Amino acid sequence: MSATAFISTTIPYVNARPHLGHALEYVQADAFARHAMSQKDVFFLSGSDENSLKNVLAAEREGVSTRELVDRNVRYFEKLLEAMSIGVSDFIRTSVSPDHIAGATEIWRRMDARGDIYTKDYEGLYCVGCEQFYSPAELVDGKCPEHFTVPELVSERNHFFRLSRYGDRLLEELESGRLKVYPESRLNEVTSFIRSGLEDISISRSVERARGWGIPVPDSDGQVMYVWIDALTNYVNALGWTRESDEYKRFWVDADKRTHVVGKGVLRFHAVYWPAMLLSAGMPLPTEVMVHGYITTGGQKLSKSLGNAIDPMDLVDRYGQDALRYFLLADFSPFGDGDFSEERLVTRYNTDLANALGNLLSRVTAMTVRYRGGVVPPSGPLGAPEEALGEQALASTREADAAMERYDHREALARIWDLVRRANAYVDERAPWHLARAAEQGDAQAAQDLDTVLHHTYRVLQRLGVLLRPFVPQAAERMLQALNENPGIQDADLALDPAGRSVEKAPPLFPKLELA
Repeated sequence: MSATAFISTTIPYVNARPHLGHALEYVQADAFARHAMSQKDVFFLSGSDENSLKNVLAAEREGVSTRELVDRNVRYFEKLLEAMSIGVSDFIRTSVSPDHIAGATEIWRRMDARGDIYTKDYEGLYCVGCEQFYSPAELVDGKCPEHFTVPELVSERNHFFRLSRYGDRLLEELESGRLKVYPESRLNEVTSFIRSGLEDISISRSVERARGWGIPVPDSDGQVMYVWIDALTNYVNALGWTRESDEYKRFWVDADKRTHVVGKGVLRFHAVYWPAMLLSAGMPLPTEVMVHGYITTGGQKLSKSLGNAIDPMDLVDRYGQDALRYFLLADFSPFGDGDFSEERLVTRYNTDLANALGNLLSRVTAMTVRYRGGVVPPSGPLGAPEEALGEQALASTREADAAMERYDHREALARIWDLVRRANAYVDERAPWHLARAAEQGDAQAAQDLDTVLHHTYRVLQRLGVLLRPFVPQAAERMLQALNENPGIQDADLALDPAGRSVEKAPPLFPKLELA
């Protein structure tokens, strides 16, 4: 049986267009999925959270139906996925997917059958932006710590989940490593929260407060599921688990990894509430939760409600997907917050892609055409420079792979760029233009050395094309095509001798950018 993995983004509310923070999570998860694909069959899931009160209230403000609003806005998210080359296996819509509605309902029934759901009157402080109740101690100056708004006092009779039953079992999963949380600081945050004592949580709301929108609670008049209970079940519902589908068995039950990529603001839901729900329902837990920080501007989190959202589609239109993907993965910490700057985006692209990588590809292919008629020559005997270049290629491959296993895309790209720098330095040190001149004057050793340089720089470019596919897939494909290489080349193919391969001078794959 082949190895399998499941990777998901969170499913965002669709009360407005996506902002740059959504693009960050999409690109991160896509890079992790593409990296895993080199060794496993991967199911990569994203979608839209359409049953939230935020969507209902946004529709009311616009004077349109909730259905009209979500149908319109979800298309903006789908267009962003396409524009950023996010290669999802499925995109689940929680208000229309039959599998989702059936799955959420059945998980509720299983939790109820376990005796984990009961009804009581409740009063609490509710932030619509977070779709979350807060205790007074969790507020900052009486305001939501995420949206800086004063929560509303809500009083109603709701269904509750006995989360308090699952503290010890959750700690066992986390401390055993069966459920991993990256980075360690977030794991510590989760375990501290559990040790402080878990309280039961409200998992429904009245139809009146939900304005009639949402998935009905089974066998209960006048209640719909609380959005987070509904939304979290999407991860298994998309696999059609209630239909006993092969996909659910392959990519959830039997998967080597079940990974959620989430923002730090929803850590509690994914590392506490969701695993507890699965324990209650008797279903396998995720194996890993990768927690990223926020993109900020002026030190403040990007947010539609705060009015400082940055439109990623605008950035793609002005700078291209290669520039934006590379910047988000190479410049931003995978785990911490980072301030956005267009100036830094342009500088990073020009320095790394246009100058370092683009220049390497351009001059190696141009010299192969000029000195060897566009045919990759066989290698002569290896000297110390070639040995050092080969060692760097293997080290960069090994270290980048290890970094991605830790979900550290920035470290992975830094190690790949060690090879880019080493290759450029190798070309400068070996000076093939001087070797060509000497060869023209009859120096047989220089001619052989020139062959060696062109051969091994070509091989480095092959390797770089493979290494960069998870991060800038379109650019990597164009790069491999410029080498007359199959874009589907695998690691094992890199051992094959490329001598005799025909190449042409590569067009400028990374034109210099100007700040728009």
